[in-house]
Amino acid sequence: MAGSPRVGVLALQGDVREHAALLEALGADVALVRRPEELARVDGLVIPGGESTVIDKLSRLFGLQQPIRDAIAGGMPVLGTCAGLILLADEVIDAIDGQQSFGGLDAVVRRNAFGRQAESFEAELTVPAFHEPVTAAFIRGPVVEAVGPRASVLATLPDGRVVAVEQDGLLGLSFHPEISNETRFHRRFLDRISRR
Repeated sequence: MAGSPRVGVLALQGDVREHAALLEALGADVALVRRPEELARVDGLVIPGGESTVIDKLSRLFGLQQPIRDAIAGGMPVLGTCAGLILLADEVIDAIDGQQSFGGLDAVVRRNAFGRQAESFEAELTVPAFHEPVTAAFIRGPVVEAVGPRASVLATLPDGRVVAVEQDGLLGLSFHPEISNETRFHRRFLDRISRR
Protein backbone atom coordinates (compact mmCIF):
# COMPACT_ATOMS: atom_id res chain seq x y z
CA MET A 1 0.00 0.00 0.00
CA ALA A 2 1.74 3.19 -1.20
CA GLY A 3 2.30 5.87 1.38
CA SER A 4 1.40 3.65 4.32
CA PRO A 5 3.58 3.99 7.42
CA ARG A 6 6.44 1.54 7.81
CA VAL A 7 6.03 0.12 11.27
CA GLY A 8 8.54 -2.09 13.02
CA VAL A 9 7.62 -4.79 15.51
CA LEU A 10 10.49 -5.62 17.85
CA ALA A 11 10.83 -9.32 17.06
CA LEU A 12 13.14 -10.62 19.79
CA GLN A 13 10.50 -12.44 21.86
CA GLY A 14 6.78 -12.23 22.66
CA ASP A 15 3.54 -11.88 20.70
CA VAL A 16 5.16 -10.46 17.57
CA ARG A 17 2.88 -12.13 14.99
CA GLU A 18 -0.32 -10.86 16.61
CA HIS A 19 0.85 -7.24 16.45
CA ALA A 20 2.14 -7.64 12.90
CA ALA A 21 -1.19 -9.13 11.73
CA LEU A 22 -3.23 -6.38 13.38
CA LEU A 23 -1.05 -3.61 11.94
CA GLU A 24 -1.18 -5.16 8.45
CA ALA A 25 -4.98 -5.35 8.72
CA LEU A 26 -4.94 -1.60 9.45
CA GLY A 27 -2.90 -0.94 6.28
CA ALA A 28 0.57 -0.54 7.74
CA ASP A 29 3.71 -1.77 6.02
CA VAL A 30 5.14 -4.02 8.77
CA ALA A 31 8.78 -4.95 9.25
CA LEU A 32 10.18 -7.27 11.92
CA VAL A 33 13.03 -5.58 13.79
CA ARG A 34 15.93 -7.64 15.15
CA ARG A 35 18.89 -5.48 14.17
CA PRO A 36 19.83 -1.78 14.32
CA GLU A 37 19.75 -1.42 10.53
CA GLU A 38 16.14 -2.72 10.50
CA LEU A 39 15.18 -0.21 13.19
CA ALA A 40 16.70 2.59 11.12
CA ARG A 41 14.24 1.82 8.27
CA VAL A 42 10.96 2.16 10.23
CA ASP A 43 8.80 5.18 11.15
CA GLY A 44 7.49 3.73 14.41
CA LEU A 45 8.07 0.72 16.65
CA VAL A 46 5.86 -1.71 18.57
CA ILE A 47 7.39 -3.40 21.63
CA PRO A 48 5.18 -6.47 22.19
CA GLY A 49 4.15 -8.30 25.31
CA GLY A 50 6.35 -11.19 26.39
CA GLU A 51 9.06 -11.37 29.04
CA SER A 52 10.49 -7.90 29.70
CA THR A 53 13.66 -9.43 31.18
CA VAL A 54 14.27 -11.56 28.07
CA ILE A 55 13.53 -8.71 25.64
CA ASP A 56 15.90 -6.47 27.64
CA LYS A 57 18.73 -9.03 27.51
CA LEU A 58 18.22 -9.83 23.84
CA SER A 59 18.08 -6.14 22.89
CA ARG A 60 21.54 -5.72 24.41
CA LEU A 61 22.83 -8.92 22.79
CA PHE A 62 21.59 -7.79 19.36
CA GLY A 63 22.98 -4.26 19.79
CA LEU A 64 19.50 -2.72 19.79
CA GLN A 65 19.25 -1.18 23.25
CA GLN A 66 21.04 2.09 22.53
CA PRO A 67 19.55 2.53 19.02
CA ILE A 68 16.04 2.11 20.50
CA ARG A 69 16.85 4.60 23.28
CA ASP A 70 18.15 7.03 20.64
CA ALA A 71 15.03 6.54 18.47
CA ILE A 72 12.75 7.25 21.46
CA ALA A 73 14.81 10.33 22.38
CA GLY A 74 14.56 11.44 18.75
CA GLY A 75 10.77 11.33 18.83
CA MET A 76 10.02 8.01 17.10
CA PRO A 77 6.47 6.91 18.00
CA VAL A 78 6.52 3.71 20.06
CA LEU A 79 3.66 1.49 21.26
CA GLY A 80 4.50 -0.81 24.16
CA THR A 81 2.06 -3.45 25.40
CA CYS A 82 2.51 -5.33 28.69
CA ALA A 83 6.28 -6.08 28.68
CA GLY A 84 6.59 -3.23 26.19
CA LEU A 85 5.16 -0.81 28.77
CA ILE A 86 7.76 -2.01 31.30
CA LEU A 87 10.52 -1.43 28.74
CA LEU A 88 9.27 2.10 27.97
CA ALA A 89 9.05 3.19 31.61
CA ASP A 90 11.70 5.45 33.09
CA GLU A 91 11.49 3.49 36.36
CA VAL A 92 10.56 -0.16 36.98
CA ILE A 93 9.55 -1.54 40.39
CA ASP A 94 10.05 -5.28 41.11
CA ALA A 95 12.56 -5.59 38.26
CA ILE A 96 15.01 -8.49 38.51
CA ASP A 97 18.63 -7.63 39.36
CA GLY A 98 20.32 -5.93 36.44
CA GLN A 99 17.13 -5.47 34.43
CA GLN A 100 17.09 -2.29 32.34
CA SER A 101 14.44 -0.44 30.39
CA PHE A 102 14.71 1.66 27.24
CA GLY A 103 13.02 4.49 29.13
CA GLY A 104 11.55 7.66 27.71
CA LEU A 105 8.07 7.36 29.25
CA ASP A 106 7.73 9.55 32.34
CA ALA A 107 6.16 6.84 34.48
CA VAL A 108 6.90 4.35 37.24
CA VAL A 109 5.70 0.83 36.37
CA ARG A 110 5.38 -2.20 38.63
CA ARG A 111 6.27 -5.48 36.92
CA ASN A 112 3.85 -8.47 37.23
CA ALA A 113 1.44 -6.35 39.30
CA PHE A 114 -1.48 -8.68 38.57
CA GLY A 115 0.16 -11.90 39.72
CA ARG A 116 0.74 -15.12 37.80
CA GLN A 117 -0.56 -16.22 34.41
CA ALA A 118 -3.35 -18.16 36.15
CA GLU A 119 -4.61 -14.84 37.51
CA SER A 120 -5.04 -13.36 34.04
CA PHE A 121 -8.35 -11.58 33.50
CA GLU A 122 -10.39 -9.39 31.18
CA ALA A 123 -11.78 -6.03 32.22
CA GLU A 124 -13.90 -3.37 30.58
CA LEU A 125 -12.13 -0.01 30.54
CA THR A 126 -13.55 3.43 30.00
CA VAL A 127 -11.12 5.30 27.78
CA PRO A 128 -12.12 8.98 27.55
CA ALA A 129 -10.33 9.28 24.17
CA PHE A 130 -12.65 6.60 22.68
CA HIS A 131 -16.44 6.64 22.44
CA GLU A 132 -17.02 2.99 23.35
CA PRO A 133 -15.53 1.01 26.28
CA VAL A 134 -12.51 -1.23 25.70
CA THR A 135 -12.39 -4.93 26.60
CA ALA A 136 -8.82 -5.43 27.79
CA ALA A 137 -6.98 -8.74 28.33
CA PHE A 138 -4.49 -8.65 31.22
CA ILE A 139 -1.88 -11.44 31.31
CA ARG A 140 0.62 -11.02 34.17
CA GLY A 141 0.50 -7.35 33.29
CA PRO A 142 2.30 -4.42 34.85
CA VAL A 143 0.52 -1.47 36.45
CA VAL A 144 1.49 2.20 36.32
CA GLU A 145 2.25 3.27 39.89
CA ALA A 146 3.01 6.91 39.11
CA VAL A 147 2.71 9.20 36.11
CA GLY A 148 5.14 12.10 35.78
CA PRO A 149 4.25 15.56 34.45
CA ARG A 150 5.29 14.78 30.86
CA ALA A 151 2.90 11.80 30.55
CA SER A 152 -0.87 11.56 30.81
CA VAL A 153 -3.29 8.83 31.83
CA LEU A 154 -5.23 7.25 28.97
CA ALA A 155 -7.14 4.53 30.87
CA THR A 156 -7.70 3.18 34.38
CA LEU A 157 -9.30 0.09 35.84
CA PRO A 158 -12.59 0.64 37.71
CA ASP A 159 -10.55 0.63 40.97
CA GLY A 160 -8.48 3.57 39.70
CA ARG A 161 -5.25 1.74 38.87
CA VAL A 162 -3.60 3.24 35.78
CA VAL A 163 -3.23 0.79 32.88
CA ALA A 164 -2.61 3.03 29.86
CA VAL A 165 -0.47 6.16 29.49
CA GLU A 166 0.73 8.32 26.65
CA GLN A 167 3.38 10.95 26.18
CA ASP A 168 3.84 12.60 22.80
CA GLY A 169 4.41 9.65 20.43
CA LEU A 170 4.80 7.06 23.21
CA LEU A 171 1.85 4.85 24.14
CA GLY A 172 2.15 2.30 26.95
CA LEU A 173 -0.53 -0.29 27.77
CA SER A 174 -0.66 -2.85 30.61
CA PHE A 175 -2.89 -5.11 28.53
CA HIS A 176 -2.93 -6.89 25.15
CA PRO A 177 -5.21 -5.20 22.57
CA GLU A 178 -3.77 -7.45 19.85
CA ILE A 179 -5.23 -10.52 21.59
CA SER A 180 -8.78 -9.18 21.94
CA ASN A 181 -8.68 -7.70 18.40
CA GLU A 182 -9.03 -4.19 19.84
CA THR A 183 -7.74 -1.91 17.06
CA ARG A 184 -8.23 1.60 18.46
CA PHE A 185 -4.89 1.83 20.30
CA HIS A 186 -2.99 0.67 17.21
CA ARG A 187 -4.96 3.20 15.12
CA ARG A 188 -4.01 5.93 17.62
CA PHE A 189 -0.38 4.84 17.32
CA LEU A 190 -0.51 4.87 13.49
CA ASP A 191 -2.08 8.33 13.66
CA ARG A 192 0.92 9.50 15.73
CA ILE A 193 3.27 8.16 13.04
CA SER A 194 1.29 9.84 10.24
CA ARG A 195 1.29 13.19 12.05
CA ARG A 196 5.05 12.98 12.52
